[in-house]
Amino acid sequence: SVEAIVDALKKIESKQVNLEVIHNAVGTITESDVLLCSASSAIILGFHTRIDTGVAAIAKREGVEIKLYAIIYELIDQVKDALSGLLPPVEREVTTGVAEVRQIFGLSKGGNVAGCFVRSGRISRGKVRVKRRDELLYEGITQSLRRFQDEVNEVKSGVECGIRVDGFDDFEEGDTIECYAIEYVKQSL
Repeated sequence: SVEAIVDALKKIESKQVNLEVIHNAVGTITESDVLLCSASSAIILGFHTRIDTGVAAIAKREGVEIKLYAIIYELIDQVKDALSGLLPPVEREVTTGVAEVRQIFGLSKGGNVAGCFVRSGRISRGKVRVKRRDELLYEGITQSLRRFQDEVNEVKSGVECGIRVDGFDDFEEGDTIECYAIEYVKQSL
C-alpha cells in the first residue's frame, strides 16, 4: 500500500506547487515521525494505521497535523484539494449588467448624466465600462446612480436610470455602459 500511495502522490503534477514525500514507512505513527514532520513543516498521512500512545499529544504540541485514512482515493483526493488550496485564485471579470444611453442631460454645475435603459442584468454602483460600437472608451466607477430623483445602489433590467461615471462626460446616444465585477475562482489541479 505504501508504494502505491507514494506513486499516486508523485503523479500529482503542478508547475505552481510542489509535493514532496520526505519519508514513508509501514507500522504505527511514532514520535520520531512527528519530530521529522515538525522540523520539515510537513503533515503526516496515515493509511490503515494507528498512532502510538502519547504521540497525538506530541503532535499537538509540535503543531504537526496527522490525518488518517482507510480509503486510498480519499487520501489522494484530499491531498489534491490541499494542493489546490495553495494555488492563488484566478481573477475573472463577470458582466453583471448592460445599459444603453438614450439621452444625455447636462448639469448646471458641469458634467453630464447619461439617461439610460437597463437592457440586461443589473446596473449597480461600482466598476463600469463605457463602450461605443463595441469599442472601449472609458473604464472607471459610477459616480452616481439615480432612479428618478433618488440615489440608488442598483437598477434592474427593463428600468430607466441616470448614470454618472467618475472622470467621463463624453456620452453619446447609443453608447453602452457595462457594469462588471471581479470574481476570484479557486484553481484546481
